[in-house]
Amino acid sequence: MFARSETPEGPRGKAAGVFEEGKTFQSQDDRFAFTAEWYDPNASLFRRYELLYYPKDGSVEMYDVKNHRTFLKRTKYESLHLEDLFVGNKITVFSRHLSLVDYGDQYTARKLGSRKERTLALIKPDAMTKIGELIDIIINEGFTITKAKMMVLSRKEAADFYVDHQSKPFYNELLQFITSGPIVAMEILGDDAVCKWKTLLGPANSAVAQTDAPDSIRANFGQDGLKNAAHGPDSVASAAQELELFFPSSGGHGPVNSAKFTNCTCCIIKPHAINEGLAGKIIKAIISEGFQISALQMFNMERANVEEFYEIYKGVVAEYMEMVTELCSGPCIAMEIIQPEPPKVFRDFCGPSDPEIARRLRPGTLRAVFGKNKIQNAVHCTDLPEDGLLEVQYFFKILDN
Repeated sequence: MFARSETPEGPRGKAAGVFEEGKTFQSQDDRFAFTAEWYDPNASLFRRYELLYYPKDGSVEMYDVKNHRTFLKRTKYESLHLEDLFVGNKITVFSRHLSLVDYGDQYTARKLGSRKERTLALIKPDAMTKIGELIDIIINEGFTITKAKMMVLSRKEAADFYVDHQSKPFYNELLQFITSGPIVAMEILGDDAVCKWKTLLGPANSAVAQTDAPDSIRANFGQDGLKNAAHGPDSVASAAQELELFFPSSGGHGPVNSAKFTNCTCCIIKPHAINEGLAGKIIKAIISEGFQISALQMFNMERANVEEFYEIYKGVVAEYMEMVTELCSGPCIAMEIIQPEPPKVFRDFCGPSDPEIARRLRPGTLRAVFGKNKIQNAVHCTDLPEDGLLEVQYFFKILDN
């Protein structure tokens, strides 16, 4: 899909070389410009592009800054939206994961510069059965979930997290509770995210929240001042500090995932379903059916990883290449699913791979309810029981290291 041009000029000729020439288009009302970076794993270096977005028809264009040539001719790309375009965000264009590192010109900065913030949304052990509902609330409130991982905290990690509470009489109780089971840490992004998320949570004591903020998360999902469902930082500085504990920017690993690697199968919420805001609903449906989600993590898959993961379908399934393209088209969520007692077959709950057939034969299945077509069918699930552990290990041992 990426077309390379041998001409040394950028899109629409020299006038488009915003970063090299410092020039801008004459018509400023039909496109926005960004500097985007892509990490090339083969060359072990970052490649820089000028990315242009045309809101009128949702098309994109890319220009290779170093080599002075068109990298992607102007092409309509429906998966990218104007609200995705801001400095600091990561986007996917035709399976290539790009980081937006700067605005391309003053016009774009003025028009699209915003109060976007990142904050930590932490689901505590007492609310693990309500993960789906809480993720759904986050999405419906306009936040974007950019990172997510189910984790198990060590006592030291818990102490680092609650360092400001060391002098409190309930400090040891806090540590004991937060390490009593898995938690889900998420980086969420939105306008005034820190304040908005704190408001959505409500007062720290759930009993107070039920009186003072009856529509808040803690009022509806919390039990008391300790078991209050979820956490959010108080300030932008605290948010940055706490996010660093769970998602280290230095390349460190952070707390371990919660995978059990026993009696398990794999489920992946596909990028199109995440893009459509269905992740919370799918997770809620899985838990409601009696399955346990024992590990969960958001991944941005490189094409080589997807090809490796889907290798058993190569030459067997006609849609193999389209399946690969879909799974690396944006973030996906991988989950370790534990079968309930008495056992139910998770694959049966997902339904036939073609949602149209699923809707006719198995209307209550995940793919019948959330799938669009055979490629965008909401979820991947392990086909053969003996492959369940292997697929779980691929995500939670190989990719998460």
